[in-house]
Amino acid sequence: MKRGLIVILVAVLGLILSAGSIYAFQSPRVDRDIVYCDCLGTPLEMDLYYPYPVGDAMPVVLYIHGGGWYSGDKSSGVGQVEITELVRRGYLVAAVNYRLAPRYQFPAQIEDVKCAVRYLRANADSFGLDPDRIGVFGDSAGGHLAALLGVTDKSSGFDSSGGCLEGSSRVQAVVDLFGPSDLTLAFQQQWSLIIEHVFNTSDPESPMVRQASPVTYVSSDDAPFLIIHGDRDDQVFLNQSQELYAGLTSAGVPAELVVVQNAGHNFIPADEISPDRGEITNLIGDFFDRYLK
Repeated sequence: MKRGLIVILVAVLGLILSAGSIYAFQSPRVDRDIVYCDCLGTPLEMDLYYPYPVGDAMPVVLYIHGGGWYSGDKSSGVGQVEITELVRRGYLVAAVNYRLAPRYQFPAQIEDVKCAVRYLRANADSFGLDPDRIGVFGDSAGGHLAALLGVTDKSSGFDSSGGCLEGSSRVQAVVDLFGPSDLTLAFQQQWSLIIEHVFNTSDPESPMVRQASPVTYVSSDDAPFLIIHGDRDDQVFLNQSQELYAGLTSAGVPAELVVVQNAGHNFIPADEISPDRGEITNLIGDFFDRYLK
């Protein structure tokens, strides 16, 4: 009887230790609230998630949260699911905040995330990252900003504010999760209101709206793209990703479009989705492995 009790206790202890190991793995070292830029007295912060063990010249992936350019935070968002997997694969992940509308209107948002990329490059030695292996992913409004990072350079005019101005904000790989790409086209029911509040115009054909649209800048030297979008998304219509994909492939840019069946915005299921959420995470990890490792 005692022997059986000991066996049970040992088994339970093993499960506890195993659970503790899993928890420790899912809670890597995180340096929070690092100020990467100060725009007109507004400190902008990022959180750094380190892999274990921490290496030298690690590949890095920037995460940009969604929220309609109005809301959201670096500690939340659909892409938080991917951070654990990317850290497990050996990536340093930087989740960033950026200035939000309507107080700050475009191009504040893209200026901020470009500053974040330049900051990472300028501090590559301090953080142990490889400045030549920087990827980005974002969801919804964050997907829009990730796409803009992938198709623009200093000639776009978005690198003129913030710090580390001598550095480059180009990235080597982009994952765009259901982000708007052509803002001149209606991308959701409240489209005209968003255009007015975020881009300060009621004219969808205005130069500012075209300047904010990733499709405007597509060229053959752009970073490779993985675009993932739900076929039932009523917040950002699927044709937004289809148009960006068509433009990229026409320009000869390596690009893949994955349409998630039965998925609404944020991959919310209307029925069983395919690929499922775990498969989407693996697609993203495999994509970054292909282009950043």
